[in-house]
Amino acid sequence: MEILDILIIGGGPIGLNCALEAQKNNLTYLIIEKGTIVNSLYHYPLYMRFFSTAEKLEIGGIPFISPAPKPGRQEALEYYQGIARQKEVHINLYEKVLKVSKTGDIFDIKTSKATYQAKNVIISTGFYDIPNLMNVPGENLPKVKHYYTEPYPYAQQKMVVVGSSNSAVDAALETYRKGADVTMIIRHSEISKNVKYWVKPDIENRIAEGSIKAYFNSEIAEITENTVIFKDENGQIREIENDFVLALTGYLPDFDFLRNSGIELQGDCLNPLYHPETMETNVPNLYLAGVVCGGKDTHLWFIENSRIHAEMIVRNIVLG
Repeated sequence: MEILDILIIGGGPIGLNCALEAQKNNLTYLIIEKGTIVNSLYHYPLYMRFFSTAEKLEIGGIPFISPAPKPGRQEALEYYQGIARQKEVHINLYEKVLKVSKTGDIFDIKTSKATYQAKNVIISTGFYDIPNLMNVPGENLPKVKHYYTEPYPYAQQKMVVVGSSNSAVDAALETYRKGADVTMIIRHSEISKNVKYWVKPDIENRIAEGSIKAYFNSEIAEITENTVIFKDENGQIREIENDFVLALTGYLPDFDFLRNSGIELQGDCLNPLYHPETMETNVPNLYLAGVVCGGKDTHLWFIENSRIHAEMIVRNIVLG
């Protein structure tokens, strides 16, 4: 069996950037990706626009040309998947990594299809696969969705949107404009400060005029077939009629996978342990790259500020 210089887990933008750095340094490598290329971006809302401008999303020194100030999902898919084609990136798709273990200086990587060996492993798996559950009765009902793609299925429906982040705000505005009766249930006292600056006034104005109802400092207590029960800011229990719930309360890295790979997790946010100058974890030659580095604090790392991880990691590998 060939022993790779680097095996990269995750074929998102940062995983691709790690592959490009490996190519530049003539290292043997392979990406293992459980879905399609940039799988998380593929599952983003269809009309999503990035907060960042195109040049801040670039990898490998390859220009990202966008006619709009803020590129959208489709443009990003074309850009990153185009790089994978043009650069002939070595990537296995629809193959899930099940376990990473180490014998001596060599990693054994078991997947759903095969077993591989590598001198170094980079985990760049993001955080979009595991919803941050509310853990309330009825959360498993078919009407409850933890992912949002487009507004059309929710036309003329009574919607509850849980959360106040970008995804929740986008879903509330888009479904409202397609004729849904939208109520937002928000744990905090205001819309998140992280919401895109050109969208935040829109949602605040719709709430102020009453077009979208919002209950702040409130939490879901139970979801039934036809209603949602929640506790409002005064501690009163309310029940409203409901057809669908979009529980857009965020997502989490696969902490079990990180632990099972030997990585130490620290504090309440379960921050993985790594060296900030090399991205090497407490397991020698096992590295982290991208948003997975932030633990539960998924607002810490983005494409634009974690692109540098690839160069940092490969430089450390080359220098030995």
